[in-house]
Amino acid sequence: MKKDSDMLLRIKKIMTITGLNQTQFSEKINMRQNNLSEILSGKRSIGPGVINKIVISLGVDLNWLITGEGNMFKSGVILSKEGIIGRAATEILEVKEETRPRIPLTAAAGSLSNMENGVTLADCEQLPIIHQFPSYDFTMFIKGDSMSPRYESGDEIACRKIDQARFVQWGKPHVLDTTQGIIIKKVYEDGNKLRCVSYNPNYADFSIPKEDIYSMSLVVGSLNISEM
Repeated sequence: MKKDSDMLLRIKKIMTITGLNQTQFSEKINMRQNNLSEILSGKRSIGPGVINKIVISLGVDLNWLITGEGNMFKSGVILSKEGIIGRAATEILEVKEETRPRIPLTAAAGSLSNMENGVTLADCEQLPIIHQFPSYDFTMFIKGDSMSPRYESGDEIACRKIDQARFVQWGKPHVLDTTQGIIIKKVYEDGNKLRCVSYNPNYADFSIPKEDIYSMSLVVGSLNISEM
């Protein structure tokens, strides 16, 4: 895939600029060396998890890494040879990166509704914004096969909260924070209830009383997460 091959060249360029070999680079981004070796040889795809590790650990600009446009490093990042003889090292200064929370699969009912009040933020990993997506408020993983083949278990979805200015888009997938927990379904109007529909035909439709729904978020994008 050309996009992956171009990104691979940029990763190799980062290694050249920083003077880090495979062992050092894998340690820097907290990744197993054999997995990094497979990525560098083209045997393993470059998943969003790898991209985030490189961006966060080395101060690489996300847009440059994905598209090749702009500067290699974020503002506030400098290269210095001090402390390491014969090669460059990356010293990352404090840089405030705009992030969005990744909601854990164990999030309890009501978590998404109270997120802005800090109820679950402490339990959330903060990830750099993926600018290729439309505006979104959080991400979370898909679990199970009820939304297959559109979304597979392990895929990560980006979600935008629905408020007065963002109405429900009937027939499209939404994340519902309900009294019974968090569910991901296509939604349809059903009187004083919402009908929830799976993509997988093996799962029957069901309806949830509107009073049992704390909040709703529209799914605006998804990423397939490769194994780390």
